[in-house]
Order: sequence, then structure tokens, then C-alpha cells
Amino acid sequence: MPLTVDQVLALGATCAVIILVPGPSVLFIVGRALAHGRRTALLSVLGNAVGSLLAALVIAVGLGPVLQRWDVVLEVVKVAGAAYLVWLGVQALRGAGHAAAPQEPADPAVAVDRPRRALRDGVVVGVSNPKVFVMFAAVLPQFVDPAAGSVPAQMALLSLVPVLLGLVCDSGWGLAAARVRTAFVGRPSRLRTVTRVGGVSMIGLGVVTAVTGRHR
Repeated sequence: MPLTVDQVLALGATCAVIILVPGPSVLFIVGRALAHGRRTALLSVLGNAVGSLLAALVIAVGLGPVLQRWDVVLEVVKVAGAAYLVWLGVQALRGAGHAAAPQEPADPAVAVDRPRRALRDGVVVGVSNPKVFVMFAAVLPQFVDPAAGSVPAQMALLSLVPVLLGLVCDSGWGLAAARVRTAFVGRPSRLRTVTRVGGVSMIGLGVVTAVTGRHR
């Protein structure tokens, strides 16, 4: 069931307008970059993309309209995601004192686990963002052609367009923010400040997410 070029281009143009405007995912990635550096930021970007894709697949199998009408579920997802963001921010603030002299952990298992945790954190934030569910449920169906074949398959394939666009855009933001952090390496007090800014931005994002009503 091939997609047409018109479908992909039209969806890409629509998603580009939405994605290029900085939103919660950008603030999350920038906060991660400022607090932890480039590698953690890029792994968070990848995890966030995976989480968004999982949300898109839920929509593709037909659960989108159900979730949109099930306010309690979306509210629980929103609060859980907000709490996780606050927790990540608090962890960044707690580690700010060690940011000036980062060292590789002596235990190899810890060194392996850190990238996994960064990836996992991104997945959790991506899949727990109710706005992702609402966007995919509201935008993607407009570009599906029922006469072209399986609607769920089209939805799943089309979801790759915004996910890939978001991956590229968020990576750019993450790299830019990581360069700001890198510029302060060797300046302990300023590096600690940058790390704290990253932590506070994630806490602020979590609070705003918790108190903001979802879109209609």
C-alpha cells in the first residue's frame, strides 16, 4: 500500500509548520542538553521520537478517537508525564554540583546504563505527552485516502513523516544548546549555573504541562 508523493508532501508541509514552532519537546531537549550535555540530549531526542511513534501507532490501530473522548485517561497520562519531567529536573539540579568536573564512572555497568536511561527518559516523555495523541488523531486522518487501501497501514506510514521531522528539528535544538553548555566547560560556577537552568526549565515544563488544559 504505497503512499503518494502528494500525501507525504502535504503532510510534511503541515507538520513542518507545527514542529518548527518551539514547543514542549524542544524545551525538554534544550533542558536536557543544558543539564547533561550533547550525548544525553541526542539520546533523549531519539527516545522522544520513539515515544511519539508508539503514540502514533496507538492512533493507527484505532484508539485515537477513544482516547480523545476518554478525558480521564488523557488527564492521567498528562499528570504522569508532568511528574516525570519534574523528577528529571530535580535530578539535574541535584547533580549540578558535580557538573563542573564530569568523570566517567568507574563501574562499566553504570557507564552502559546512563545512555539507556537517557533513551528511556525520552521514550517516557514522548509517549506520555497527551498533545502527541491529540495531534496525531486530529492531523493524520486528514491525509489518509480510504480508497488507497488499509487505513491503519496508511496512518502508521504517515506517522513517520512528523516523527522524522521532529527528530531532525529536535536534534538541531539539542546540538545548539549543548554547544552553549560546552562553551562553559572550564568555568565551574557558570557550568553549574547552566546545568541548573536546564533542571529548572524541565521542572517548569512539568508544572506548565500539569496545569495546562488539553486542546479541544
